[in-house]
Amino acid sequence: MNFVESVRIALRSLSANKLRATLTMLGIIIGVAAVIALMGIGRGAQQAIDSQIRSMGTNLLFVSPGSATLGGVRQAGGSVQTLTLEDAVAIGNPQELPAVVAAAPEVRSFGQVVYQGDNVNTQIVGVTPEYETVRNYHVQSGEFISQANVTARSPIAVLGANVASQLFSDNDPVGQTVRINNITFKVGGVLESKGGSGFGNQDDQVLIPLTTVLSRLERGRFRGGNIVSQISVQAASADQIDAALQQVSDVLRERHHIRFEDDFSVRSQQDLLESANQITGVLTLFLGGVAGISLLVGGIGIMNIMLVSVTERTREIGIRKAVGATRRNILAQFLTEAVILSVLGGIIGILLGAGIARLASGIPMGGATLRSVVTIDSVLLATLFATAVGLFFGIYPAFRAASLNPIDALHYE
Repeated sequence: MNFVESVRIALRSLSANKLRATLTMLGIIIGVAAVIALMGIGRGAQQAIDSQIRSMGTNLLFVSPGSATLGGVRQAGGSVQTLTLEDAVAIGNPQELPAVVAAAPEVRSFGQVVYQGDNVNTQIVGVTPEYETVRNYHVQSGEFISQANVTARSPIAVLGANVASQLFSDNDPVGQTVRINNITFKVGGVLESKGGSGFGNQDDQVLIPLTTVLSRLERGRFRGGNIVSQISVQAASADQIDAALQQVSDVLRERHHIRFEDDFSVRSQQDLLESANQITGVLTLFLGGVAGISLLVGGIGIMNIMLVSVTERTREIGIRKAVGATRRNILAQFLTEAVILSVLGGIIGILLGAGIARLASGIPMGGATLRSVVTIDSVLLATLFATAVGLFFGIYPAFRAASLNPIDALHYE
């Protein structure tokens, strides 16, 4: 008996019990659909985070303050204030650091922004003009913060797209005044929207001159010093990232008179991408693994139904053996039925999972928009796993059918 004949007989046998076959496939359908949908959502989150990190700029290094050690216990990074505005100026000198294009210091805090009867709590970022190019920001209207604003410590604010929308709706904010922590600021511009992904929404922030933050908003926090929270450094090219990292580290060690342990940390944009991809990759595999459990449950259902089928068709098996069917023929017949159940369930599950993933796309989550991505590898994985489940859980019933004694089978009632 050839393969085509086995498939034809299997389909005829399954069609004789349509409801039972459908309920048996249901476990496979749900399992495959869950794998496809959850892995699609996980891949979409991974791509969104990648896009969010890349939108910060290109060829970036992030210099952060170091950590303190108290009582032999090392504190978290940034627990000491070691970076200054003067450090950023020294790092951004292309004559001294040929692998560096520019350096953009920043100070971050949170504040309440008020316009007439509306207000919003958002992130306040003190920046210099270099921040616009280093971090790849563009103004939609108005102007970005200038060096004159930094020198004069001007009360100028550039609003993120979300902040402008929440406070001014469809009106033009440029030229209007807002209050940030009870200090009046003039709106000098509005940033183009960059969106968010849960990694951080770059539209939910207000940029003001760094010196204004230090002298007016955070004067008590930094005690009049030129302390900065982070310095973003743009390397000349992707090939010079390592050279820029080494040059930045050397300059800071010299300025801070460091001989042993650094009081700062330098991370590249690629480091952030790899860390984010590792986290989202593990999450995606975890989601796929959890969904895969339902495939095992579906496989157990296939085994159960195939055992019932063997019992119901005992006389049929005896007749087949009596007219010349071999043990191998019977084994192949029942394995074919199990595989057909799992493959049909897998195909339906793929279509259902892709539909669920597509419906999930566009759902807003924490200021970000979820975009699910169904890839060919997840489809192949689900299909192969479903087929393997059918084979694995169909083996025992098939062997049981093939090992029946023809005389006993013919006498079975």
